[in-house]
Amino acid sequence: MSYISRAWRVPRLLPAPWRSPRAFSSASGPTAKKSVPYQKTLQEEGPGGGEPSRPPPASAQVVVVGGGSLGCQTIYHLAKMGLRDVLLLERDRLTSGTTWHTAGLLWQLRPSDVEVELLAHTRDVVSRELPAETGLHTGWVENGGLFIASNKQRLDEYKRLMSLGKVYGVESHVLTPSQTKDLYPLMNIDDLYGTLYVPKDGTMDPAGTCSTLARAATARGATIIENCPVTGIQVKTDDFGVKRVHAVETAHGTIQTPCVVNCAGVWARALGRLAGVHVPLVAMHHAYVVTERIEGIQNMPNVRDHDASVYLRLQGDALSVGGYESNPIFWEEVSEKFAFGLFDLDWDVFMQHIEGAVNRVPVLEKTGIKSTVCGPESFTADHKPLMGEAPEVRGFFLGCGFNSAGMMLGGGCGRELAHWIIHGRPEKDMYGYDIRQLVGSSHPDVAMSLPSRRFHHSLTDNNRWIRERSHESYAKNYSVVFPHDEPLAGRNMRKDPLHEELLQQGCVFQERHGWERPGWFSPGGAAPVLDYDYYGAYGHQRHGDYTYNRLLGDEYTFDFPPHHHIIKKECLTCRNALALFDMSYFGKFYLVGPEATKAADWLFSADVSKAPGSTVYTCMLNQQGGVESDLTVSRISPGSPGSPLAPAFEGDGYYLAIGGAVAQHNWSHISTVLQDRKFQCKLLDCSEELGMMSIQGPL
Repeated sequence: MSYISRAWRVPRLLPAPWRSPRAFSSASGPTAKKSVPYQKTLQEEGPGGGEPSRPPPASAQVVVVGGGSLGCQTIYHLAKMGLRDVLLLERDRLTSGTTWHTAGLLWQLRPSDVEVELLAHTRDVVSRELPAETGLHTGWVENGGLFIASNKQRLDEYKRLMSLGKVYGVESHVLTPSQTKDLYPLMNIDDLYGTLYVPKDGTMDPAGTCSTLARAATARGATIIENCPVTGIQVKTDDFGVKRVHAVETAHGTIQTPCVVNCAGVWARALGRLAGVHVPLVAMHHAYVVTERIEGIQNMPNVRDHDASVYLRLQGDALSVGGYESNPIFWEEVSEKFAFGLFDLDWDVFMQHIEGAVNRVPVLEKTGIKSTVCGPESFTADHKPLMGEAPEVRGFFLGCGFNSAGMMLGGGCGRELAHWIIHGRPEKDMYGYDIRQLVGSSHPDVAMSLPSRRFHHSLTDNNRWIRERSHESYAKNYSVVFPHDEPLAGRNMRKDPLHEELLQQGCVFQERHGWERPGWFSPGGAAPVLDYDYYGAYGHQRHGDYTYNRLLGDEYTFDFPPHHHIIKKECLTCRNALALFDMSYFGKFYLVGPEATKAADWLFSADVSKAPGSTVYTCMLNQQGGVESDLTVSRISPGSPGSPLAPAFEGDGYYLAIGGAVAQHNWSHISTVLQDRKFQCKLLDCSEELGMMSIQGPL
């Protein structure tokens, strides 16, 4: 392995990112060969030459594209659930894209109960299931995890994580600074408020895990083909006008299949375009460095210092150091030929992680750097994976955009994705990951802890929105998770006609599905949402006196915000007198046609076939009888052609008013039901053409 002859204190002399802003993207090409922490990778084990490792079959029930963590986990779980005619295609070698250089950390505690379960399954797969099935070691190392708190607010967040973990049997302990010092003698505890210790956290070896998954999957009948890039996806329209996957094209033959699973990571967007599917993610450089030997570091737990936005991963007798910076480098031109490649590390960008690491473990200041690892990773607008069946094409599933967490979420998400493909829906509540609705929050962990609101179809191919929101969620990855987080990026995408008037009256807006909706009214006057400033990165001037941002900051608390009394007054006014609500951000759909009533009877729990003009509040159900959402359904009479207020139609008609945060999900669910049940009716979206006002109160 090559060694870089420099000590930690030397890079600190380089310009810091806030003194010398970097370019918005990097023009530097990949470094083909680079020292990495793993002595062996699957690069050495795969077939040579440009020919596929075996001829592609003529057909398959499911074709998984991408041989990284998610692809291997998905085909393993598909085979384990009984499917034999399943195929994985990898354009180069297994793990050659981004998985091979990942840090492989697994933290068991997250703010979402679903994610805790997903992580638990991954841990079970790599530490128990695979070794038992194959007799092979996956590279799992159980050295524990340590979350650092520098203030009471952060420790309170950790205590909530600990409480959630108890429900799922995750052992964890809150430690005092002195107890932390006993556990980790090399740690600086001068600025420590406390820590959360999880003894059974650990790390995974990406090569060992994926090779073992591949062996277990093929032993159950699955087929894996390397050196077989996908060149096209055939999509055909059925008799009802529904687009469906028909076949996968490769340079070595066409494979007939009704189902494609996009696990292509950084290349998922390009693969989606082959099928006419928008995959809203971006590629960024993500880096860590590996130190030389550190005396006394052996068997220490992995460390996550959220306030410094840095992690320290045990690497034998050394440490890997990485984190999430405010000025990540975007990879603008994603190369199709990139395999087992890395970028040169930009020290100006990475500098902040070194400073945080040296503060936490001072011995690092005099420790040399053995190697740098800077590779591509895919990131999404809410820092959550993209999963489920794409709304544009039936049979095209997503399992991508894992935001550098594909290893630790891979087992749980691979199992849920396999169940989704086989049974039409996942076992667990994957609402926050479902591509049919993307969470609007800019904080990555709010995604599964708040009512989900995934992206509107008008945003999924909007490069400005994807870039801004992905940057903000990346930069805020280690921020405290507050219940009322609102993004600053990608705002003012959809505004109703009353927006400017309400803004001048002091309205503080919230974002749902791209809509700016009224939240509450500040007596201090207008608080407009300004253009995104990228937190001062890439040469952008950071907003100075930003009223909206200041008001949001007041809400970032686990207690009542300072303006709670204002909201209380608004609520009491509605309860005791009268209030007018602008609800124009709601979804406004028409269900019309000869079998509209038949479809309504299938979809809704209440009988909505009342007289025209009547409105019924009801639940919308799925095939299992579970509740998808609640909404109001109004029976309507045919109107004039081209009128959004009363469209012309033959048969029956219903007007559906649905909460804006779940409108896209409801649209997708209703559309899927109409397609699967072959109801003779149409679903029309008039959300942009219509406003909605609601008068409420006893007066």
